[in-house]
Amino acid sequence: MDRYPPIADHGLIGDLQTAALVSSHGVIDWFATPRFDSPSVFAALLDHDGGGYFLLAPEHPEGTWKQLYYPDTAVLVTRFMSPDGVGEIVDYMPVQPGTTAADRHQLVRVARTVRGTVRFELVCRPRFDYARAGHRLDLTPERATFHAPGATAHLQSSVPLEQDGQDVRGAVTLNAGEVAVAVFTVGPPGGQAPPSPTTEGIAEDAWSNIDFWQLWVRTSRYRGRWTDMVYRSAITLKLLTYAPSGAPVAAATMGLPEQVGGERNWDYRYTWVRDGSLSIRALLDLGFVEEATRFIHWLGDRLHAHEGPDGEPLQIMYRVDGDPHLTEEILEHFEGYRGSYPVRAGNAASDQLQLDIYGEALYGLAEGRVVGEQAGYHGWKGLAATLDWLADSWDRPDEGIWETRGGRKDFTYSRVMCWTAFDRGLKLAAEFSRPADTVRWTRARDEILEQVMQHGWNEKEQALVQYYGGDVLDASLLLAPRVGFISPRSPGWLSTLDAMDRVLVSDSLVYRYDPQASPDGLRGTEGTFSLCTFLYVDALARAGRLSEARYAFEKMQTYANHVGLFAEEIGPSGEQLGNFPQAFTHLSLIMAATTLNDALDRLWQRV
Repeated sequence: MDRYPPIADHGLIGDLQTAALVSSHGVIDWFATPRFDSPSVFAALLDHDGGGYFLLAPEHPEGTWKQLYYPDTAVLVTRFMSPDGVGEIVDYMPVQPGTTAADRHQLVRVARTVRGTVRFELVCRPRFDYARAGHRLDLTPERATFHAPGATAHLQSSVPLEQDGQDVRGAVTLNAGEVAVAVFTVGPPGGQAPPSPTTEGIAEDAWSNIDFWQLWVRTSRYRGRWTDMVYRSAITLKLLTYAPSGAPVAAATMGLPEQVGGERNWDYRYTWVRDGSLSIRALLDLGFVEEATRFIHWLGDRLHAHEGPDGEPLQIMYRVDGDPHLTEEILEHFEGYRGSYPVRAGNAASDQLQLDIYGEALYGLAEGRVVGEQAGYHGWKGLAATLDWLADSWDRPDEGIWETRGGRKDFTYSRVMCWTAFDRGLKLAAEFSRPADTVRWTRARDEILEQVMQHGWNEKEQALVQYYGGDVLDASLLLAPRVGFISPRSPGWLSTLDAMDRVLVSDSLVYRYDPQASPDGLRGTEGTFSLCTFLYVDALARAGRLSEARYAFEKMQTYANHVGLFAEEIGPSGEQLGNFPQAFTHLSLIMAATTLNDALDRLWQRV
């Protein structure tokens, strides 16, 4: 196996409570359980020698590898083709869509030969608690059991297993039509193994999993262009949502670098108010109302808790169950992906002040019918109290959307999203006749608009800029026309878009800002930000530049990996960088696709 396969060389499987990455060579090299934000069991992607992995692949892998999803599902198929035969590994996690947190989670792996003869190899090397906890192996003819201080794992397999230290390995030769099964189950300490799997039982379970995903996708109302990419992004957002609470995480992984060998290695397995709100808005735009409803209740619980630092109604991120404590630590024993050190667990940015989150929250939830029917009176009171607080607090420097560690500034985007919060709050109050201090909210909204246009505008650049008095361009402002802060075809916005074209855009890829021009408190550089590229497509479409928008969107699809997934960034040579897959990227793909598709439809209707 490769010491460190490319970040994009993976598919994602999950059970709506946690997830795993499977490389295109049949290696599970990332898996945390029982939740997304739990310690890892397999983490070879962060430390090849010590992180642990689960391999199921042809013993002699010299051949051609292909990977795909079973259509409109999260069931992953890895295919191997050689002169001796064609083999497949089918990977999935049984879906647990309920609202109760499960105490055990399964990785199901099925090896089969579809033509000729293939000899498969199995190696299972779990490393519990980020490889900080040892384990003891019990091996019987039926199963391997790994006992660790905080968990017990069972591997049940029709592949004959043999002991390899405290790990196991095995091999089996399969002729055409023959199947071998391996099920890895992790649960609490001392937990009993599930019943021994049978080929028939696994087949039935796999089809049930396929039915779950395909039936869910069919509830989408999207019927436009790029259906495959939109549905894949929707499935990815669903996979990244913790079903018991309804909270989406920003990514399935931690520690994957924005620059290989650099220090920009963060833990993204938490729920950002910003990312979660926009994720739910993207799913809502596709017709997935249940997901929006769950997140409304989750967000309402956070507002009632008043857990933000310094008296804020919200902090910027939480654990998936709403716990606000995300203490950051460095896993010093991990070398990091290709030497990208340090590897961080937890996220110290949770204590930052980022005022834009209130705008994204109101924008994400401002589908009137959903808020009106689901938030209820007490939910509305929580939103109104938040806007009352914001009316006193919006005119403050903050750390901004990009979580820079270079000090607080008057970030233009933060003020734009505060405007959005008041704008949507006023519209909701009017639509549903809810009690609100509309005079105060209106005054705050109007003051923000005046202030941004006076202090966030740079005359030399002829553009809105990153922070007041500066000259740095910032791609986060590409959301300004989408939320209605500025007309998408006004002269001021078109000149801002032109300035971004000159400075931030590289072959349709978009940098979020220039870290050399705007020091962010960190060493090194980064790639283009995939979220910003899709926001750029959205802004081009709204500006009427449809040919450019469509070409940029189509080119961006060529940067997707082999199964349609995106990480956070694109590096200079086209490689994917950062945590993977990234919810922000996939939600912005959906936003861009719906905007561009609608604009093209209107164009064709006029022809």
